[in-house]
Amino acid sequence: MTEKAQGQSGSSSVLEGIKWLVVAALVVTAVAGNSYFSDMSPLYRALGVVVVALLAAFVALQTEQGKAFNQLRKDSMVELRKVVWPTRQETLQTTAIVLVFVLIVALLLFVLDWVLNGAISMLIG
Repeated sequence: MTEKAQGQSGSSSVLEGIKWLVVAALVVTAVAGNSYFSDMSPLYRALGVVVVALLAAFVALQTEQGKAFNQLRKDSMVELRKVVWPTRQETLQTTAIVLVFVLIVALLLFVLDWVLNGAISMLIG
């Protein structure tokens, strides 16, 4: 029974490797095709690259890592919906507080720099 499970795992990893080779071949094809057809309209080349990239992404999503990534993306979207976003008024108030604080610190640093510059100038003469 363990030999059967190992055999399936071995063939599965070979299939995964083949899928990743197909993805790599598609990416290389997109880059080489974009370079080879450099005399064509950029619109057509961009469309070609996008089509091949989408095909590569589709193949990549069929792998175990791709399925795990897609599940992570779905879980992230669920968590993102749970976030309580600040209202416009809260955002404006927080931004105003930060700006006032930055201006105060900038003023303090300016005064400190001015005083130290004057003291060093008097010291050096």
